[in-house]
Amino acid sequence: MKSFTKILSIVLVPLLLATTMMSCVTTKTDVGTYASSTGEAYTYGKGKQIWLFWGLVPIGRTKVNTPADGSCQVVTRFNIVDGIVTSLTGGLITTYTIKVKAKK
Repeated sequence: MKSFTKILSIVLVPLLLATTMMSCVTTKTDVGTYASSTGEAYTYGKGKQIWLFWGLVPIGRTKVNTPADGSCQVVTRFNIVDGIVTSLTGGLITTYTIKVKAKK
């Protein structure tokens, strides 16, 4: 029983520390006249960017739809789901959530 708890603590404690000490990161980039436009914002497109080896090598390039006039806001987020994926893989796979917002 002691060996089981020792193994569990070796695996569980670092995983618990990794998930609780991560921060959620959000970047918002306004493109075109989005900031000065009036209207209600809505999600125009969504995507998921996947990286290997702690964010060094991208797996493909995520193509997210954008409005024809180019006026939008690109929101890149590293949320709790992305953090769990990163933690479970030890950072070998890292994901980011991408949203494109436009105004009506």
